[in-house]
Amino acid sequence: MSKNCAIILAAGKGRRMGKSINKQYLNINEYPILYYTIKAFSQSNCIDEIIVVAAEGEVDYCREEIVKKYNFSKVINVITGGKERQYSVLAGLKAISNCEIVLIHDGARPFVSESIIRNAVFYANLYGATACGVRPKDTIKIKDSLGFSLETPRREMLFCVQTPQAFKYDLILGCHKKINNEGIKVTDDTMVVEQYGNKVYLYEGSYDNIKVTTPEDLATGRQILDKNWC
Repeated sequence: MSKNCAIILAAGKGRRMGKSINKQYLNINEYPILYYTIKAFSQSNCIDEIIVVAAEGEVDYCREEIVKKYNFSKVINVITGGKERQYSVLAGLKAISNCEIVLIHDGARPFVSESIIRNAVFYANLYGATACGVRPKDTIKIKDSLGFSLETPRREMLFCVQTPQAFKYDLILGCHKKINNEGIKVTDDTMVVEQYGNKVYLYEGSYDNIKVTTPEDLATGRQILDKNWC
């Protein structure tokens, strides 16, 4: 029986946070960031299984202090990630079996909603590849190497991509294997499928679906929790 699976990436060190521990284990209010992320996918009826990809040396900590401590029974494995994000994703994809749709999500993006997860599954089934995001609030400029403005793209044509990004499993696994064999570097998974001519459907995410990257984001996260998650 085919399943919908989620890969949660928690292997990044988050150096911009300026802390001695991995940012996913920092608390917002009473719980670690990664707790909120896994909880969102665990509570979703759209998700059958979860793989967590942790940093080298942090697998046991993640398994004991997050997965077991909070009884996240949908997490079937915690595995070691790679030096780059794309290697962590490929490791996660290889750890899955009998999967129809796979959602790939940042562990440090804890405020993903049920509607975003549900729409990821829906649009991946419909189009094969999808990602959520929001329109930029600010005007965006393209500048040259000397710092001067070259042009101003139309804001309605721009899209700030978030996660989850969702795919038919065979499609994203095949494309990841290809870029790995060809030595191609990417920064997100939509680029992986686009590299081989596949289109990605973009749907509405949320301005609350932030990636916690800096100390200021921790304060924003507390505000989001106070507003929506109490």
